[in-house]
Amino acid sequence: MINFLLVALGGAVGSVLRYSVGFAVAHIWPQHLYIATVFVNIVGSFFIGCAFSWFLLRPDISALSPLLLMTGLLGGFTTFSTFSLDALRIFNEGQHMQALLYVGVSLLGGLLAAWLGMALIKFTL
Repeated sequence: MINFLLVALGGAVGSVLRYSVGFAVAHIWPQHLYIATVFVNIVGSFFIGCAFSWFLLRPDISALSPLLLMTGLLGGFTTFSTFSLDALRIFNEGQHMQALLYVGVSLLGGLLAAWLGMALIKFTL
C-alpha cells in the first residue's frame, strides 16, 4: 500500500509543478503554450536520467525512493500525452514544419537530456 501512496504523492507534486510551468508560459508566450510541454519533457528527461543513475549507483537507498521520485514526481511532471496532442494541434493548424520541429526537439532533447543526466551522475559518483 505504501508504494501506491508514494507514487500518488509524487504524482500530485509533479502534476502541480507541470501546471505551474504551463501557467507561467501562458503568461509569457500565450501563443506558444507548447513550449511548456517541451520544457517539462526535456527537464524531466534530464532528471529521470540523473535519478536512474543515482539509484543504480546507490543500492543502499530505499527501493521506495524511485517510486516516489521517478514513477510519481517525474511521471506526473512529464507530459507525453500532452506532447502528442500539442503536436497534432500544431500540425492541424497548418504549421507542418513547426510541428515537425516540435516533435524533433522534444524527442532528441529528451534523449539527450536523459543521457546527460545519466552521465552527470555516473561521472560525479
